[in-house]
Amino acid sequence: MAASPSLIILVADGARADAFDDGVARGALPAIAQLRAEGGQHAITTVFPSVTGPAYAPFLTGRFPGPIGLPGLRWYDRAHSCCTLPPYCRSYMGTQMRHMDRDLDARTATLFELVPSSFNAMSMIGRGLAWRAHLGRSLPFLARMARTHWRGNVAGWLDIDRFVARTARRCMGERAPALSFVALLALDKASHATGHESPAAHDALVMLDDFVAHLRQDAERAGRWDATHLWIVSDHGHSRVRRHDELAHVVRDAGHRVIAHPWVFTRHADSAVMVSGNAMAHIYLEPARRERPWWPALRARWEPLVAALLERESVDMVMLPHSPARCEIRAPGRGAALLEHDGGRYAYRPMTGDPLGVGPQERLTALEAWCVSRDTDYPDSLVQIAHLASAARSGDVILSAAPGWDFRAAYEPIPHVSTHGALHREHMLVPLLTNHAVRGTPRRTADVMPSALRVLGREVPGGVDGMAFV
Repeated sequence: MAASPSLIILVADGARADAFDDGVARGALPAIAQLRAEGGQHAITTVFPSVTGPAYAPFLTGRFPGPIGLPGLRWYDRAHSCCTLPPYCRSYMGTQMRHMDRDLDARTATLFELVPSSFNAMSMIGRGLAWRAHLGRSLPFLARMARTHWRGNVAGWLDIDRFVARTARRCMGERAPALSFVALLALDKASHATGHESPAAHDALVMLDDFVAHLRQDAERAGRWDATHLWIVSDHGHSRVRRHDELAHVVRDAGHRVIAHPWVFTRHADSAVMVSGNAMAHIYLEPARRERPWWPALRARWEPLVAALLERESVDMVMLPHSPARCEIRAPGRGAALLEHDGGRYAYRPMTGDPLGVGPQERLTALEAWCVSRDTDYPDSLVQIAHLASAARSGDVILSAAPGWDFRAAYEPIPHVSTHGALHREHMLVPLLTNHAVRGTPRRTADVMPSALRVLGREVPGGVDGMAFV
């Protein structure tokens, strides 16, 4: 009898689309090279914001993160729907990480809920899993990660990856789950600290390659390799950052009272600055309002702040949501345009310029919108901006940083020399490697979830943003 299919999804957190190329060419990543030769490698687009946590949502739900309640790594809860006590804001960088499953829209099913025979290691999203099937949630392990993070200990993150790989391999061998989801974080941490091409980042890739080799050996020894699907994906890329513009200080210096992490208890605040990645940010204006006011109602008072932001070298793009179906996009030196979406169709209308570089577009499908933007500086920008700007929990001003810049310097355990979160190609394009060739065309990280269900013989629920590539 043929073995039932199983799927292993490995997230190489922070891997840019070209992350494996040099190591494969030099023979330093033999297991990954074999995987790529037998199956294939594809460059696909992630989501905006391109940041750990929210960018895991497409893998596990098939949905873009903003509309299902995860607009960023940090966000302000204007409606007080999740944060019922002051200061009404979230940061998944600390203990509030445990709230992500609850913050996620209850109507959105996760892979773990749809595939009960599942194992997870290190994903912030784990809804649907039994406690024993979720590696990385115990208090001692969380304390270890916190110490490693706040000390800026890159070698410590490599040790954590080795522990996760070793423990996950043992658990997968004992339980033989249909679905295994394992995230390795050291590449992202090494990239922030020392650069995406640094020796420490290379060590993280070698560790990943060793893990892949052992998983293959285990499956071959059990006679299951032909029925095992092994995919390597990433949630975001990386790009060099040379200067930091502390956005909360910028807004404060403009004369405003600001809520911003870690000092979030600000009396009579008129704005909340929530940075993710750190190359994108939401700015919530007049946060005492419980309902989202939209930009036309804010323009008279807040246009000077937006104009000042557009003059800063650190700002590449400003997005101003006008309504759930319309967003204004401005870029220094490239003018302004309106983006509209309705019924799954997208229209992009330059007003004083073409900030996204795609030209006028009318009534594009999501697939057509992906195609027209794929080779620009902002791949999948039409769809990603539309969905994030319309999300109920998003800011009233959304920023994407200029190349070489990010929006946060203070309170980071180590100075970042590489960043992510923005709409740039280096942040938005990520790899997808498969050990079996696929017939379809992988395009977005949201395609992973429906494809996983197809591989495992499960029905794909309606309403997902991804398209199966198997």
